[in-house]
Amino acid sequence: MSDKIRILLVDDHPVLRSGLEALLGLEPDLDVVGQASTGEDGVERTRALRPDVVVMDLAMPGIGGLEATRQINALETGARVLVLTSQAEEEFLLPVLEAGGSGYVRKTSADEDLIRAIRAVARDEVFLYPSATRLLLRTYRAVEEKGEASPIEKLSEREREVLALTAEGYSSGEIGKKLFLSPKTVDTYRARLMQKLGLSHRAELVRLALNSGLLKPASQA
Repeated sequence: MSDKIRILLVDDHPVLRSGLEALLGLEPDLDVVGQASTGEDGVERTRALRPDVVVMDLAMPGIGGLEATRQINALETGARVLVLTSQAEEEFLLPVLEAGGSGYVRKTSADEDLIRAIRAVARDEVFLYPSATRLLLRTYRAVEEKGEASPIEKLSEREREVLALTAEGYSSGEIGKKLFLSPKTVDTYRARLMQKLGLSHRAELVRLALNSGLLKPASQA
């Protein structure tokens, strides 16, 4: 049981929560440890249950999913927030990432993507659709064009390469093969660059890579 991914479901629709629990219960490595119907309850249950992943709706009574994501991130329990919503990416994707969310899954494709996304964020990766990556790049382009000083200037060229590949979702082993390094050396570079930049999660690396123009748009929608 200890190696299972512990999941908290936060959504104000009980039928949807029950359906998600039934879906996730079919996977041997996933364990739904609790449910919540409001953002406030989601924060408190995260504090009490300490799940690995919180599957969070945005449109809920009370503080809502976005503020709940901020508060859960501030708890520093290690829980990763994965947003599952029908809200438009154009309006909410950037605020979700800035609030500390680790991914964004559309409810319309939850049956195909949710399990994969949960496993990804549990590995401290970020789950984004290619179209979402392009959307973020357009959002950040105006900042990039201003020529403002970037925090990545303090990184070495190799650290920048590791940053970019990490943000694109590659594992240490995959990065090592691309850069002719051992996975352990890649981990060392990543730890060093995160220390230099004052970061603690891969979601923060993705935001920084986008902001600095290191993360290239995906080729498929």
